[in-house]
Amino acid sequence: MSPSDKPGAAGSAQAYPKRWTALAVMMLANFMNLLDVTIVNVALPSLQSGLGATSSEIEWVVAGYVLVFALGLLPFGRLGDVRGKKRVFLAGVGAFTFASLLCGLAPGIDSLIAARLLQGAGAAIMTPQVLAIAQMMFPPKERAAAFSLFGLSAGLASVSGPLLGGWLISLDLFGLGWRPIFLINIPVGLVTILLGWRLIPALPVRPGLKNDLVGIVLAAFAIFCVIFPLIEGRGFGWPAWCFAMLALSVPFAIAFALWERRQHRTKGPELLPLNLMTNRNYVIGTLMTATFFSTLPGFFLTFAMFLQQGFGFTPLQSGLTTVPFSSGIFVASLISGRLGNITPRLRVITGVLMVIVGMAALRYQVLGFGDVADRVALLPWLLLSGLGMGIAIAPMFQLVLAGVPPHDAGSGSGALQAIQQVGSALGIAIVSQIFFADLSTNVAAGMANHAAYIHALATGLFYNFAGYTLVLVAVLLMRAQAGPAVQERPLPVE
Repeated sequence: MSPSDKPGAAGSAQAYPKRWTALAVMMLANFMNLLDVTIVNVALPSLQSGLGATSSEIEWVVAGYVLVFALGLLPFGRLGDVRGKKRVFLAGVGAFTFASLLCGLAPGIDSLIAARLLQGAGAAIMTPQVLAIAQMMFPPKERAAAFSLFGLSAGLASVSGPLLGGWLISLDLFGLGWRPIFLINIPVGLVTILLGWRLIPALPVRPGLKNDLVGIVLAAFAIFCVIFPLIEGRGFGWPAWCFAMLALSVPFAIAFALWERRQHRTKGPELLPLNLMTNRNYVIGTLMTATFFSTLPGFFLTFAMFLQQGFGFTPLQSGLTTVPFSSGIFVASLISGRLGNITPRLRVITGVLMVIVGMAALRYQVLGFGDVADRVALLPWLLLSGLGMGIAIAPMFQLVLAGVPPHDAGSGSGALQAIQQVGSALGIAIVSQIFFADLSTNVAAGMANHAAYIHALATGLFYNFAGYTLVLVAVLLMRAQAGPAVQERPLPVE
């Protein structure tokens, strides 16, 4: 790379000449990751029947990916600063692509879950580098336009994922069934690596930086002690060890907080800076964000089971049914820039209320179903819920980060995205537990198949209503910030 091709530091007037083509390459990788999250949901019933998986094993296909992704965001984000963002990004794309091959060739559910864990790690390696590289490639006046494309790609992924997944499964290419939903990532990943090596700039590393290894281990144990028993407890009949693991998460969390305080005092590397852990608005905001993002993954996992196993929908029909929701998010991401004059707090409240109304109406419609599920009756409420979700997301991040000091903005943003993913994993575990437990009870009571699924989905939706209520309470508890606002930019929805 010639000197004229090197990007300046963030804020420099010098811009990287190939920045838009390099951004397109990185967005291709980001799109592949986001697509993989949404594409799997419509394939879950096919996966379960094809591999003879239990309901808890199917939960791990989704929750395992999200959990590893969440745990890896912070440490791998710092690794990019230490080892070089371009190198780490390409390594992440390579790991994700290789894991996709293993997923597509998995002979059984155990090997598929293991491959999904590796896939989540690959996503965690590459994802933090994308925004960091873009921040340094573009001059300040172009960053808003560049970052807006990330929201657009998230919307496109959410719309196309269910459709592409259902279409690929319905084609049954070469008799492979669900496997092409993973194998399609291989050519995309290889093209991204080849173009990325040529087009993405090699940014300078920050010498002296280290990862907080002890903090990573303590945080991982705390989260694992919560997620694992929630997913596996029902299958084992809730033995004593499940409750012991849940209890152990508390001392691990306390140990993590004490360790981060010690690292702050000794000026060692901090996984989560103490300044953020003692920031009232940030703590309330992260809990709010985790709760908000815990509602959707579990809902769409159970909704796919409801449509396909409860009413006999094909994967393609199931994917088409969810398109209005994804379209709502997509439309909201396009118009979010025009809502900038409305305060973030009001936008979050408005968006959440729209989702509550949409989900309540959806539940009412579902409870009225007989032997046939009317997709048209669900369309307006899924669209309204998607619009509300899209309206609330961007100002929610802005609201949480508004009072974070500039020198902690990077750590605050990374930690917020990690906690968002932890919330997603928790939501999958909790909603799946409610749904499958209620379904088992309904079947044992002699309910007809479609009636059992209707009741289970309606029961699972109570978690969503409780979560959105807590989000509204948290928004009202947060103090108005007079400090420096963090530039609002759309973040990917997982």
